[in-house]
Amino acid sequence: MPVQRTGMNVFVRTAVALLIFALVALVAGLVLAPAWGWALFSIGLVALIGHHVRNLDRLREWARSSLAESVPESTGAWEDVFTLLHRRQRAEVGRRRQLARLLSRSRRAGRALPYGLAIVEEEYRIVWCNDSCESHFGIDSESDAGQPITNLVRQPEFVEYVAARDFSRPLELKTARADGLVLSIQLVPYVESQHLLLSRDITQGIRVETMRRDFVANVSHELRTPLTVLVGFLETVRELKLDPERSRDYLNLMSEQSRRMQRIIEDLLMLSTLESAPEPAHEERVDVASLLARIRGEAEALSAGRHRVSLDAESGFDLLGTESEIASAFGNLASNAIRYTPAGGEVRLLWRASQESAEFSVEDTGTGIEAEHIPRLTERFYRVDRGRSRETGGTGLGLAIVKHALARHQATLEIESTPGKGSRFIANFPARRVVPAPSRVASNAAA
Repeated sequence: MPVQRTGMNVFVRTAVALLIFALVALVAGLVLAPAWGWALFSIGLVALIGHHVRNLDRLREWARSSLAESVPESTGAWEDVFTLLHRRQRAEVGRRRQLARLLSRSRRAGRALPYGLAIVEEEYRIVWCNDSCESHFGIDSESDAGQPITNLVRQPEFVEYVAARDFSRPLELKTARADGLVLSIQLVPYVESQHLLLSRDITQGIRVETMRRDFVANVSHELRTPLTVLVGFLETVRELKLDPERSRDYLNLMSEQSRRMQRIIEDLLMLSTLESAPEPAHEERVDVASLLARIRGEAEALSAGRHRVSLDAESGFDLLGTESEIASAFGNLASNAIRYTPAGGEVRLLWRASQESAEFSVEDTGTGIEAEHIPRLTERFYRVDRGRSRETGGTGLGLAIVKHALARHQATLEIESTPGKGSRFIANFPARRVVPAPSRVASNAAA
């Protein structure tokens, strides 16, 4: 091995040096005097010992320093020793650099994970955590390093989970944050006494599951009411002898409830189509002037003279998209305004467009909506006043249809409302959906 060869080399070189000193001293003793021989031999021996001692001291000082410190240089036998150390130093530095690169890559990979990841050692003290973990628990990987995780996340459910040391199942934890963040947390044994703390944001999944349950419950409720009415009237008509006028009244009520169920099913099918169908491959020009005139006529028909319905539309621009979907969105906004505006109120339809954007808005003088309800208005079957909605014939799906129809055209819905004064619903379309109307195109060509 290299160490053995170098060790033998040091011994041989030292022995050769001593032999040379002895020969020189012998010659000097024979030529001059024995005293001179011994003196020269002693001087050589002291110089050799001093050389070894000096290099041993340099070796000791280097061993006490960092690995990055340069290996001392020397001559003679020590040159081989220091050369070997220099080679080993370079190899060790290379291995450390490679390890540092691997560690850096591992940490970058850990930071890039969409899940929270933390390494905790004995007593669950934080060693390291990624950005997602910092965001989930509100901690700092540098300032909070060495702190027990239970000192930083003090929710009783989490503290009990850690104390129980049963990590076979994850913990579903609703955090105390204002945004209602819900995490799935699990501790996984790592190396020795360390654990990996994994956290995953499941807020959206919880919301979707809640919406699904609410949707099933709401659909069941909405269909059960008219079905109960139908069944009751059918039993009455079948079992009792009724005069023609009473029978006609019952049939009219049954017909009304049947139409209500039909509207609910049609809206459900429309909503399902909007949610699942891909965006239309071929976009058509929507004649906005004609569409708005039709929307106004339908609103006036629904109002039956109980409201003032006005249309204020700027000409010059149309939309690109699917006319049936845009018509459904505009129609639902207009019909909602009619339904929730008391008799004698006013509903205004407005259209503003330019090359940069387009805006369709519906303003009413209705009862208005409290601020806490506005974020949830586009949820399926969400109603501020359930009784009022049924009286006006609404299905509770209109604004959900509006939201999805607009989203398929990269448009957004804004809602402004003041209780007691009225509401304003605004559909904003981006520039890519706005095109000059044929009349403007023709006039530009003529110019």
